[in-house]
Amino acid sequence: MQAKQKSAIAIFAHPDDIEFVAAGTLLLLKERGWEIHYMNLSGGDLGSLQRNREDTRAIRIQEGKNAARILGATFHDPVCNDLEILYSLETFRKIASIIRVANPSIVLTHALSDYMIDHENTARLTVSAAFVKGMSNYETNPPQPAVSTDLTIYHAMPHGLQTPLRQKARAGLYVDTMSVHATKRAALAAHKSQKDFLDETQGMDSYLKTMDGLSRGVGELSECFEYAEGWRRHLHLGFSATEQDPLADAMGNQCRIDEVYEASLLNPQ
Repeated sequence: MQAKQKSAIAIFAHPDDIEFVAAGTLLLLKERGWEIHYMNLSGGDLGSLQRNREDTRAIRIQEGKNAARILGATFHDPVCNDLEILYSLETFRKIASIIRVANPSIVLTHALSDYMIDHENTARLTVSAAFVKGMSNYETNPPQPAVSTDLTIYHAMPHGLQTPLRQKARAGLYVDTMSVHATKRAALAAHKSQKDFLDETQGMDSYLKTMDGLSRGVGELSECFEYAEGWRRHLHLGFSATEQDPLADAMGNQCRIDEVYEASLLNPQ
């Protein structure tokens, strides 16, 4: 009997969030034979100053599909609107259904503490939806059978590499994304409608260069990579039988574990 292909899913808030902080890791997993899944909870309907919400949502969902195609990922439709990613039963059931479909060993999502509530709620919803994946009595929408695969959740670096209270953030695991940075850049460029919007509303002078700078900043934190993505591993209780680190196992020498950070979790100052 053929072994099931290993699977990873990225669940983030808005179209282009994955490209900024997680696409490199997905690409490297894809290179290693993993099946990868791509989900933005929101359709990005507030991402324009000229178009109405319906038209903006349609454009941004298509851009997300284009980006997922570049990454070689399975695209899952959004289930919310911008600034309406609320911790609700309806949304919870929908995400839980997708997680059962993807049946991942690795789940990538936002930091639990980030600069906007959509990111934080996405992380909370993802953690909870992953928690019920194996509970046969929990009903998802649409219905999907429970799955028993152990999984590990990894939280991305917060936007700006700091918490909402301006605390500098470090990661426990740094993934070297230099070899796939050009493809990550191409996937971000697929979100064409966002460059002008973010330039106008957030002063992000050059959409692609902002992502370059964030990737370079995480690389500097790694102390060994030029471009990198950083991850903090969620507690395994409720998700796997024992503590495990499948992302580090998959990346091998293309990642670095920050032993000082890991030790600080056990011995906080």
